[in-house]
Order: sequence, then structure tokens, then C-alpha cells
Amino acid sequence: MRKLKLLTFILFACVIFPSAKVNQHALPSKAQLQWADSEIGVLIHFDMPTFEPEYDFRKDWNYHPDLSIFNPKELDTDQWIKAAKSAGATYAVLVAKHCSGFSLWPTKAHPYSVKNTPWRNGKGDIVKDFIASCIKYGLRPGIYASTTANGYLKVDNPGKVVSGNPEEQQKYNEIVKMQLTELWSEYGKLAEVWFDGGVLPPEKGGFDVLAMLKKYQPEAIAFQGPYGYENNIRWVGNEEGVAPYPCWARADSTTSASGVVEIKGLNGNPEGQFWCPGESDFPLRLNSSFQGGWFWHKDQDDQLRSLAELNDKYCKSVGRNTNMLLGLVVDTRGLVPEPDVKRLGEFGNMVSKDYAQPLASIAGKGALLELKFKSSQPLTSIVIMEDIAKGERIREYELYGLQNGVWNMISKGTSVGHKRIERVKGSYEAVKLSIVKSEGFPFIRKLACY
Repeated sequence: MRKLKLLTFILFACVIFPSAKVNQHALPSKAQLQWADSEIGVLIHFDMPTFEPEYDFRKDWNYHPDLSIFNPKELDTDQWIKAAKSAGATYAVLVAKHCSGFSLWPTKAHPYSVKNTPWRNGKGDIVKDFIASCIKYGLRPGIYASTTANGYLKVDNPGKVVSGNPEEQQKYNEIVKMQLTELWSEYGKLAEVWFDGGVLPPEKGGFDVLAMLKKYQPEAIAFQGPYGYENNIRWVGNEEGVAPYPCWARADSTTSASGVVEIKGLNGNPEGQFWCPGESDFPLRLNSSFQGGWFWHKDQDDQLRSLAELNDKYCKSVGRNTNMLLGLVVDTRGLVPEPDVKRLGEFGNMVSKDYAQPLASIAGKGALLELKFKSSQPLTSIVIMEDIAKGERIREYELYGLQNGVWNMISKGTSVGHKRIERVKGSYEAVKLSIVKSEGFPFIRKLACY
């Protein structure tokens, strides 16, 4: 009888998992594994439009805001990072150079930077202060430095000088090289580097960013990074913090030769050749103003997203196998505004309250996992996590809840990856996860009920 039961199990396993040898050549790097566990980060914008909100670099290529207006007398990067940490962020990305071309560090590449402003008599370095604050409060630092647009140097997407002059293009390339070398070699190890709009490759008039990245920051995650880099991550197609579903970490491509993200379907592909997970970015303030809510504007303290909206975006970013990157503004004082600080803390408390302590959790492997409660329990969320070090193996799953001795389906889905959050209603005596289809044997890092 035991032999018959064993044979039945083996036949069942062969139907569900047709092969123990899984085609998992697309696996996360060590850096990508660590990044996935980070889950929540912030993206901090602070540039000339903060002081001159009407400035649009495309309206007049010959006009640049005067450096004399940049004087944030109360600037405090500790305050920024403490606010970020209160929201549950584990990493922070500073926009060191946005589209104006103004640089938040004393670059040697050109004069349009903090070194020629009244702020700290030209002796300040916001990048240096930011990195120090991240280290002080335990957040991993990242740097955004757009290579594709620069108002001061008259460059527009995808990183070409507007004049089309080859000599000017070469000069611009050398400036970008110098600036990236400064940022990547003078401030220590970076957790993430951001290429907004991708990277212009050499065959299209750019230069070899890939070689530089491998030389100076080989362990950094690269958002829209150069093709061929092993630690790339991708955009999910919007700035609303909403990943599509399903959202696979694997994809058919990462960055195309033209420097534009070219994912064949924003959902990714469970059979894709590259491990290139998504990052879902959105600003804390609503996208109702010029610059899309990413930069501070006067009299917009009432434009903060509600806690309910932040909770929804958390479930649709982290809960859909991507990281959540929340945009913070810095005002003309050099501080994150008080209402924003308050909302960040409220959001962090909400996530901690909702997900810090599960009613029950389990880890395991195979087609079926079950959680039993001592008595019927009201549930609001069920979290599923795969052991992605072994790849994305789950292709289809179903969740069931036990009510009055009867198993009823709660939900079903496809992509799990690092984390899938299912919002549920009702009280249950037990919950079980059934893996309907997988590529090879599934490994469940966590099944938890809240």
C-alpha cells in the first residue's frame, strides 16, 4: 500500500513538474537578489526648477537660470534620509544632475554647478552630504545622472547635441565621461545608478558606458542601464507606481541599441533570456504640475497622495514583483516639506502595522502548502514569495480558504517572483496555496497570512 501511495505521488509530481532540470539560465545576480529584498526606495529631486518653476530647458536653449538663485540656506540631507527611512525605504537615489544640466556636486567638467552658487560660498557638495547621511542612517545610496538631456549643454534625448555637430557631440561625450567618473569613483560604493531614458551606445554617437560601469561600480543596480550589463533593471511603463500584472523579472531584452528601453511587452516574459526586474517609480505629490510632481512647487502641500492610495500602490508595485521607488521633493529651504515628512511616516507605520507580524507563515517546496489557524481568522492580505535565487518557477497558482469545513477559492494568478500580495476579505480556518503549473520544482520562500 505504501508503494502504491509513493508511486501515485511520483506520477502526480511528474504531471505538475515535467522535468527536474529547469531551463533557468536567466537567474538574478547577487546584486539583483539584494535589490529585490530592498523593496522600497526613494528618488530625490532638487534642481533649478525648484527655484525657478517656469524654467523649461526646451523652450530656449540659450537660457539657463542664474546660479545666484541657488541658495538653500537650511539644506539638511540628514532630514531627507530620516524622512525616507520613516517610510520604510532601505535605499535612496539622489538626482545629482537632471535635465537642466545643473550639477549638485562641484564637478570639474563645467562651471554650472554648486561650486559657483552662493550656497555655502561655493564650498558645498550635496552628493557628498547625501552619501554621508545614507551611511549614517543605514540606507544604501544611489545616484541619478541623466546622460540623455542637458539644457546647459544643449543636449536632448537620446543624448545628442541639438546642433548635430560631431565635434560638439564628442565634447559632450567627454563631459559626460568626466562627470560619471567623478560620481562613480569619488563617493564610494553605490547601490543603484539611474539612466533616465537609457544610454546612447557608441554606434549611435555615444561612448562605452558599459565599460565604465563595470570598472567603477560593477555591483550597482542600473535602471535602464547599458545593454550587456548583468545588474540591469527596467521601467514598468508609467510613473504611477503601478506595475502591470503579470510582471515577470525575466524579459526578452533589457536596453536596445538606441538607448531606449525595449521590453517586448511591459509584463516581461517568464521564458525571457535576461533577468531584468521592474522598478515602479512615482512621486509622493500628484502629477498635476509641470515636471510631473517630481519637483517642489509653492502652495502644493495639499497635493500629497492619500494613505489609501499609497497602500494601493505598494500592493501594485512590491506586491507585483517590482520595487517601489517613491519620489520626494526638496523645497527652496533645502528640506523635505513638513506635510511630506508626516505622510512618509504615516505610510511607513501603515506598512509595518499591516505586514510586520503575520498571523501565520510557512516556507516549503512542492505543489501544495497549507496554513492552519487555531480558529477562524479575518484576513486582509496573503503574501507569496518564491526563492528567486532558483529563478521564477511558478507559472500558475490558486489560493483557497477553508470556511466551515469547505475549501473555497480565494484568488488565482500567474507571476509570483520575489513577492506577490493578494488582498483578500473574509475569515478562514486555513489557507492553502496550490501551484497549478510551474517550470520545474517550485520553491516557496514564504507563504504568510495577515
